[in-house]
Amino acid sequence: MRQSRNIPIAVPVIGQAEIDAVSEVLQSGWLTQGSRVSAFEEQFSNLHGVKHAIAVSSCTTGLHLALAALDVGPGDEVIVPAFTWVATANVVIQCGAKPVFVDVDKDTYNIDPDLVKEAVSSATKAIIPVHLFGHCADMDGIRENLPGNVKILEDAACAVGAKYGEQYAGGLGDAAVFSFHPRKPITTGEGGMVTTNNDEFAEKLRRLRNHGASIPEEVRHRSLRPHELPAFDEFGFNYRMTDLQGAVGLEQLKRLEGFIQERSKWADLYRQELSDLKSLKCPQKPCTGRHSWQSFVTRLLSSSSVSRNYVMDELHAVGISTRPGTHAVTNLGAYRSAKIHCPIAMECEEQTIAIPLHNKMTESDVERVVSEIRRILDL
Repeated sequence: MRQSRNIPIAVPVIGQAEIDAVSEVLQSGWLTQGSRVSAFEEQFSNLHGVKHAIAVSSCTTGLHLALAALDVGPGDEVIVPAFTWVATANVVIQCGAKPVFVDVDKDTYNIDPDLVKEAVSSATKAIIPVHLFGHCADMDGIRENLPGNVKILEDAACAVGAKYGEQYAGGLGDAAVFSFHPRKPITTGEGGMVTTNNDEFAEKLRRLRNHGASIPEEVRHRSLRPHELPAFDEFGFNYRMTDLQGAVGLEQLKRLEGFIQERSKWADLYRQELSDLKSLKCPQKPCTGRHSWQSFVTRLLSSSSVSRNYVMDELHAVGISTRPGTHAVTNLGAYRSAKIHCPIAMECEEQTIAIPLHNKMTESDVERVVSEIRRILDL
């Protein structure tokens, strides 16, 4: 019999504090990038231990902005993992450069550092290691296999609050980009944040996100001569975040630590209750550092008597939402002509299942998900 309560894959937690913060911005009359965005940037950089945080309209635009600021363009190559959301590769194409795909580790789903070295060529300009699902990539292993001139851009879309050893994601490379999509630990609806410890690079990012303007709009409008337009000496984009989003982000950031602790509790309970299933592999905590648990992504092993899609269909039928972990970019129509063979990425695409994990879950929700998975896999 179908249960009365559906369990979604993810639900953002929005409370009265966020509603009040947005209302205050609406009443102020200043809706675009302004003081709330600046405050959000400052608090985000402080929390993640980086010098600069530059808010943008999405993680994808942030990745594109960072690559553009690194002068990535035609003739350049950028190394990306084969198992990731398509945006990681798309932004490389949008810069006119070539993505070079590298297979991933079967346990962490992150780029395999042992395969990075053979992907490097004289044209390699950058690498984008992804901290997939909130588990930081092996940054030490990646560095060991890279020439010193190759820039490291962390795709930290899933990794707000995650740590690599004692260091937060966001300061592990030359720059990093985070996402605030509603499936992430904190949200601003859409939105993203670029972080860096490089002063000159940060200033270039700030100019390029605002059409290449020499000064931000909020600074010009509050100056003694707001009618004078800034200089535009380089080509840029409109990748700004609004103060509406910044206000929400400020409130969400206050609760990040509690959100991650709660997600960790549900992740621990899932592992405790599912670890004895021989046909299902659960994600593990990193040996050092901290997983931010953007998603809890399991993998159905080849020993299973049923398919991954069968499991997802059965869970959907009883009101439990799931998703594939993500896709093998090399198997997508836009990239298939490259004919790159990344067998682990393909296996992960076909076998991974993200099960519900969010901050509106209850213990009974987790127990019900566990019970249904055990029922299906015990058939």
